[in-house]
Amino acid sequence: MTKVILITGCSTGLGISLAVQSAQAGHTVYATMRNLAKRDALDTAATKAGVSLNLLSLDVQDSATITAAVDEIIAKEGRIDTLINNAGAGYVRSTEQATEDDIAWVMDVNFMGVVRCTKAVMPHMRKARAGHVITIGSVGGLVGQPFNEIYCGAKFGVEGYMEAMAAYITPSFGINFTTVEPGGIVSEFANSALKQIEASGGMLDDEYTPILQQYIAGATSRQGGDVYQTADDVAAVVMGVVAAEHPPVRTRTSDWGEELCQLKTGLDPDGTKLQAKIVSQFLGE
Repeated sequence: MTKVILITGCSTGLGISLAVQSAQAGHTVYATMRNLAKRDALDTAATKAGVSLNLLSLDVQDSATITAAVDEIIAKEGRIDTLINNAGAGYVRSTEQATEDDIAWVMDVNFMGVVRCTKAVMPHMRKARAGHVITIGSVGGLVGQPFNEIYCGAKFGVEGYMEAMAAYITPSFGINFTTVEPGGIVSEFANSALKQIEASGGMLDDEYTPILQQYIAGATSRQGGDVYQTADDVAAVVMGVVAAEHPPVRTRTSDWGEELCQLKTGLDPDGTKLQAKIVSQFLGE
């Protein structure tokens, strides 16, 4: 079935792969980004793949741009079948070192951005009694990691948000919710997290410095191992979720991610057992 898919954060990396693979699968794709001046990489990838994309401006921190994009798609297509909440930002710094402005920004992009976009499509999906909200989370939304507590806090919030929506909206209105949980994506750690450290004041000279250096060295050394996937690999997993007749509530994208999270997910890997229990216990269905 051809779907109308709205994807956020399509100027780089995973967003580009998601847009291209969605179009290759025959879907009508609305690829969005905050700054359309950064569209060159997406345009190049689409041309190379021989696919056509619809490009719109959408800033997940600005409700007006979200509403405008959703309204335009509804006006043209009459529906939005799938929302892929992909836009997000990493943040590597201890709580003591983090400024309140930085903390607010991380939470706003990674959590509130998901809420804003989901809120915007919900009336249309509810009216259709169908739809699928897919959010790109992280294994960091299940397992806290050194120097990532602010980022992990936002991603843990996304997990709870999506799980709670699945507990009553799915059985009531037929709208599915899935959190996709990658481990690392090749090059994105170096290109985003390390740049972010420099942009927010660089590596500070305090008691955390040697621990942070150890963390960065370990993360860098794992770039060539099985921890990091390519953006195309992760996008392929998402495409499987898009096509699934009965999509999972959550899914990891690699064997490494499964192993890391196994102590938390082993009894219910895809979250559907817990979903059924919550529906039964709280709604009596």
